[in-house]
Amino acid sequence: MSDVLDALEASLDGDTVTVEHVVDKLGRASFASVMLIFSLISTSPASAIPGVTAVVAMLVLLLIVQMMVGRETVWLPDFVASKRLDARTVENGVNWLRKPVAWVERFIRPRLTFLFHRPWLWLPMILIAALTLFMPFMEIVPTSGSVASAVIALFAAALLTRDGVLACLSFCLLLVVPVTLYYI
Repeated sequence: MSDVLDALEASLDGDTVTVEHVVDKLGRASFASVMLIFSLISTSPASAIPGVTAVVAMLVLLLIVQMMVGRETVWLPDFVASKRLDARTVENGVNWLRKPVAWVERFIRPRLTFLFHRPWLWLPMILIAALTLFMPFMEIVPTSGSVASAVIALFAAALLTRDGVLACLSFCLLLVVPVTLYYI
């Protein structure tokens, strides 16, 4: 995951950077990296900005759907790909994430890798898709989308590192949302 942050930081040149440039630097075939970056943005203090959680939810849903239909490369609509981000804000976010990512990386390693093949991936992807549909409504309570984004980031980290134990943990946390909604 530190490699993803390094690649994101290396993509910053100038005052602004486009989303397309960042995705290209992360690797167009790396759904997990792109999903991790978007969900970490929404997990950071940036989630307090109105609309960030909804935009991240839309982008993660787009990525999940592409994974489910078997796309080989990441595709983003032009209005998202051409969106300019302030390089200083992105850099501050990357620097903020370095310490928690370094701590998490001490525990992550490839294990139970069979969970990253179909049909095992379908259930978490379906739950993430459902969660992203619910996330825009979470903006009613400021920063509540950070919790949902953290769960998505956990799954993306598991996918990126092939850590099946982390995938199981994220799956358990993903199940909390539909169970909670059922009892509400």
